Amino acid sequence: MKLYCFGESGNSYKAALALQLSGLDWEPVYVDFFKGETRTPEYRANVNELGEAPVLVDGDFRISQSGCIQAYVTEKSGKFGGKTHEENYDILRWVLWDNHKLSSAAGMTRFLMNFLPPDKRPAEVIAFNQSRLKAAYGLLDSHLKGRDWIVGDSVTNADLSACGYLYYPEPFGFERKDFPEIDAWLDRIAALPGWKHPYDLMPGSPADRA
Repeated sequence: MKLYCFGESGNSYKAALALQLSGLDWEPVYVDFFKGETRTPEYRANVNELGEAPVLVDGDFRISQSGCIQAYVTEKSGKFGGKTHEENYDILRWVLWDNHKLSSAAGMTRFLMNFLPPDKRPAEVIAFNQSRLKAAYGLLDSHLKGRDWIVGDSVTNADLSACGYLYYPEPFGFERKDFPEIDAWLDRIAALPGWKHPYDLMPGSPADRA
């Protein structure tokens, strides 16, 4: 399997981490997002009409969106799903929550704060997104009290989705020490066999453009 991805992308990391921890055979294909590759007609015609990464290619099968890729990894590997019908829907609920409430705001805020020139960074937009993120962090931190994983008693796609942006070193308003339950949960994920930091797991990092 091939995963079109780049190291700076938290959404790519969600898919790459699921593949990495699943034990499936895969390899990353670098997408040069910062030079506009995803916006080219060639990329949209040959890789993803939505103009996004990540994209998973497995033979003749092709799918984008990190949550869909994670679901496919679960189907292929038998890992990261729930043990019951109810748990599977709870995992989906948390993946959708993450995509809407956590990762969407974290990804945008991190981009605005770190990947735009200083004079182009919209302070009011950043402040608004950080206020939304603070609420999302608080909700997740509270949910993790007394439990190791977001759903059930083992790591699932709910965890692999919600952690997507939280290992990155660039500042975007998240300090692990402020959320002790999240901090411990991120340590548990990082202790899983095969775990890698996003900049070690996928090609591409800010250092490449320095």
